[in-house]
Amino acid sequence: MYGSSGDVDGNDLSGSRKISPPSNMPWVRNLRRYIGDGTGLGSEALMELETKKILLDIFKEKQQRSAAAGTIPSFYKKKPEEGSISQRVQRLAKYRFLKKQSDLLLNADDLDAMWVCLRENCVIDDATGAEKMNYEDFCHIASVCTEQIGPKCRRFFSPSNFMKFEKDESGRIAILPFYLYVMRTVSLTQARIDMSELDEDSDGFLQPHEMESYIRGLIPNLAQLRDMPAAFVQMYCRIAAHKFFFFCDPNRRGKACIKKILLSNCLQELMELHQVALTWYYTVISSGH
Repeated sequence: MYGSSGDVDGNDLSGSRKISPPSNMPWVRNLRRYIGDGTGLGSEALMELETKKILLDIFKEKQQRSAAAGTIPSFYKKKPEEGSISQRVQRLAKYRFLKKQSDLLLNADDLDAMWVCLRENCVIDDATGAEKMNYEDFCHIASVCTEQIGPKCRRFFSPSNFMKFEKDESGRIAILPFYLYVMRTVSLTQARIDMSELDEDSDGFLQPHEMESYIRGLIPNLAQLRDMPAAFVQMYCRIAAHKFFFFCDPNRRGKACIKKILLSNCLQELMELHQVALTWYYTVISSGH
């Protein structure tokens, strides 16, 4: 009885010795096939390479986010301190830029020369008697004006400007609306430069006292206000500035945007008092009769 049980135990032990080694088991082969042969696995070089790859991916992702965030404009820029070097450099750069833009403008003599060129090279409409020019005349006048005035008038004779005006059946435009367009462009640009010079903090806005200074500088060239008593000049400038701010500063922030001022009817009414505009108006009326 005991012998039989001993045989059984002996058979079990002999059977357990025949178990295949772990290297031949299917799950071991699958694991090795998944991770490779294990050469260098866990080494410092492999870990460092994997770390660099992860860090590079993180850096690229942050770089893409920074590039996307760079398109968002900044809503606040700290102004330089009064008397600092940065403020002096900013004022000098602003002065040179405005001086350069002012040199590119047409003066009164240039405008007179352009008007003479327009009248000498235009065609009289038989039906209406208006002075007109086609595109060929337009290009020819551009060449003549460039020779007499200089390249600064060339920008007014672009094809896009010619297409802005109403054309007749022959494709001609009247020279008077074109000339008035040039005068208004020059006048608004000069006003923009003058207002920018008075803008102390260079933020594109004018404060009430800066607007008063601009109006005070215009009075000597305004025919109807030139002979105003000196005691009333300050009062007039203050009233006129309040009118500008009433229409151009609806939120009552105490500053008016220069662009809104240029597009306002108040400035147009003020420019109508300019001596050059009045002289030109009476010249056109007299020539029409």
